[in-house]
Amino acid sequence: MTKINFEGQVVIVTGAGGGLGKVIAQDIARRGGTVVANDLGGSVTGEGSETSASYADQVVDAICAKGGCAVASYDDVATAAGAARVVEAAMDHFGRVDAVIANAGTMRYGDFESLTLDDLNALFAVHVGGSWNIAQAAWPIMKRQGYGRVVFATSSGGMLGNARLSAYGAAKGGVMGLMHGLAEAGAPLGILCNAYMPNAYSRMTADISPGDLGDNPWARALGPYFDPAHAVGLVTYLASDACRTHHGIYSALGGRIGRAFVGITDGFMSDTPPTAETVAEYWPALCDPALGYTIPKDNSDEWRIVADQRGITLD
Repeated sequence: MTKINFEGQVVIVTGAGGGLGKVIAQDIARRGGTVVANDLGGSVTGEGSETSASYADQVVDAICAKGGCAVASYDDVATAAGAARVVEAAMDHFGRVDAVIANAGTMRYGDFESLTLDDLNALFAVHVGGSWNIAQAAWPIMKRQGYGRVVFATSSGGMLGNARLSAYGAAKGGVMGLMHGLAEAGAPLGILCNAYMPNAYSRMTADISPGDLGDNPWARALGPYFDPAHAVGLVTYLASDACRTHHGIYSALGGRIGRAFVGITDGFMSDTPPTAETVAEYWPALCDPALGYTIPKDNSDEWRIVADQRGITLD
């Protein structure tokens, strides 16, 4: 069995003050990694200006008490300047950055009619903007050293949808789009990017009552598996040098870890522009994955697949 360790590596964990982020930071430190534990300490909705340094400090204290090495950061990754200061802290203290785990997030939910554009923008600022900012700040360092791991936190609310998570899901969907692009940009540089969809208790979920996100009896049945311990191994692996894959999305739910992917059915081919009536005729078949589907590696690969299905080859 491969032994995962982070000896000699420096890992930035945003949103490290509680829930899954806290457990991730502690697991990496336990494996010999040096951790920059970033947490603004604000409210779970991102509202208000009051912050608490105690969230990040408590994580750092716990790590150091067990002989690990960590420093705290209280900067706001939703701003480019804040994210830059997080990376500067890593460089000033330890001189390198090997992995970034973009875990910071906020939560706003409700019926679509009750949510506002301000809600959407606030979630985008932290989830998409925060992920963009911290990755971009660390990117030149990873590029120079020819090595890096970037792990993004996305959500089934973005990939699969939830009626009361339209704003949150849109933001997490944006994180997926960011990962798709950076995965292809980073791979030639030795920077591998992946994303995970956790289902774990956190400060963000603490005030969500049963039924707030819809009547889901399966969520109650799987309750014991929402301990962050069931998801931390996935994130730790993705951030390690043992992980050699990129451009993947992985779900941790109910004690099961699996790969999520985007597939496209073989559909139907037409040499003339299909009419709406033609589309309607073939609709059942083009929607049926049992008749064949492919999983493109990126958008160029979809072009290659269709060309191959048409028998078109490059000279």
